Amino acid sequence: MLLQLHQVSVQQGQRVLFENLDFTWNEGEHWAIIGEEGQQLTDFLQLLLGNRSVVSGKVTRPFAQAYIDEKSRLGVVNSFRDLIAYVGQDYPFRNKSNLQNFYYQQRFNSMDAEDTVSVEVYLKNSPKRTGVWTLPAVIQLLHLEHLQQESLIKLSNGESRRLAIAAALMQQPKLLLMDHPMTGLDVQTRASFDQILKNIQAVGVHILISTIPAEIPKSLTHIAVLQNKRLEVVERESILQISSPREDSHPSVDKEKLRNLLASTVSTKVHSLVRLEKVSVRYGEKWILKELSWEVKPGERWLLKGPNGAGKSTLISLLIGEHPQAYANDIVLFDRKRGTGESIWDVKKPTGFVAPELSRFFPRNQTVWKVLLSGFFDTMGLFKKPTPEQESKAIQWLELLQLPTKAQLLFHQLPLAEQRMLLLARALIKSPQLLIIDEGAQGLDTGQRLRFKLFSEAILEIASIGLIYVSHYEEDIPNGVSKTLELHPV
Repeated sequence: MLLQLHQVSVQQGQRVLFENLDFTWNEGEHWAIIGEEGQQLTDFLQLLLGNRSVVSGKVTRPFAQAYIDEKSRLGVVNSFRDLIAYVGQDYPFRNKSNLQNFYYQQRFNSMDAEDTVSVEVYLKNSPKRTGVWTLPAVIQLLHLEHLQQESLIKLSNGESRRLAIAAALMQQPKLLLMDHPMTGLDVQTRASFDQILKNIQAVGVHILISTIPAEIPKSLTHIAVLQNKRLEVVERESILQISSPREDSHPSVDKEKLRNLLASTVSTKVHSLVRLEKVSVRYGEKWILKELSWEVKPGERWLLKGPNGAGKSTLISLLIGEHPQAYANDIVLFDRKRGTGESIWDVKKPTGFVAPELSRFFPRNQTVWKVLLSGFFDTMGLFKKPTPEQESKAIQWLELLQLPTKAQLLFHQLPLAEQRMLLLARALIKSPQLLIIDEGAQGLDTGQRLRFKLFSEAILEIASIGLIYVSHYEEDIPNGVSKTLELHPV
């Protein structure tokens, strides 16, 4: 036996997380934990890490006993945590000053990139012990060869996730815990992920991941469903019954309210929302985009796809005014050529933008109310006094999302799914002509992803807004998206 929870109850503040929870993890077992509540899955992994307060019951960890006995005999400070590695959903990287103070557009600024170490240096400096997982071994396993000299802030979401797994392995863990590890991975990496897990298992590492039913790797031997604060072990064959939530199992969108909120969308007539002519972006000798031409006309709905590192994020940064190389290219946004005297706010105003990583760039003191209102000003937080009309519209959006009682809650305290819906409302509150959603459902559980999709479909049905939708998951793409631009690494 590696680890056991017996009748464990866990509380955080006044909230009960688990009641009389039983779980036994034996040698040779590799687990997938699924459930409808993403936060509860995260709490379970944190419990295994020893980061949640156990108020009753017993937790035993035989996997670490020999290690603890040996280190104690030698007089070395030790913990069972030394043998556990964890890959979470938070952004784990910091700059050379050991501050996690990146701003969104920093990844596209070559001067700021100099303040952040490369992939190779990050792995060399990561906490590690001597063992089978050396730098060359993790580089090869996670396919990071071409990224070794790349600055951390220039990595895509999927590349960052692979790097986090590599760093975790260099700790030489006996137990590897991963919270939705396939989030942000492209189709190719997801297809090879099962083999990656098999290679990790082959050297004696035991794996437990939280995931969604549709993404349970075949190499995992056991599956459990976390619901009602308890775990239930299930057979793989039964997963199909819970992997496809019905559309009628979620609250329907109040389309009349949504129609009123979107009534002023697309107030200015333009010929093109986006027009690119042979646009190229490169850093030194490395091309990110090369002679890309593309046009998005009003009301068109596009899927933007491609593997990690193909340039999707760079392209989006050009469209939302964040990339300094925009001025060196032939880019026309809303019939106005970049570099003809427009301000950054002129560029941003007609475009609503949603991306999961935006959440981490709001100041920690920003409330739900302030984050929503900041959409009027395209700022990462509210720093201007809104008008009564703007406040009235914000109240209506909160009512539509069923969040009026949480208006004064700090944004980072909001559950992940509600954060994402709020970011969508923030993007729409100014009635943009173009909406860009970059992996909007990333990190959400199955039911939450469906709700996000249904809400997006309602927007497309009601408004004549243009859309650029980025996703690695076909099932997340809203109905109504009819055109595709696929990028490939240069």
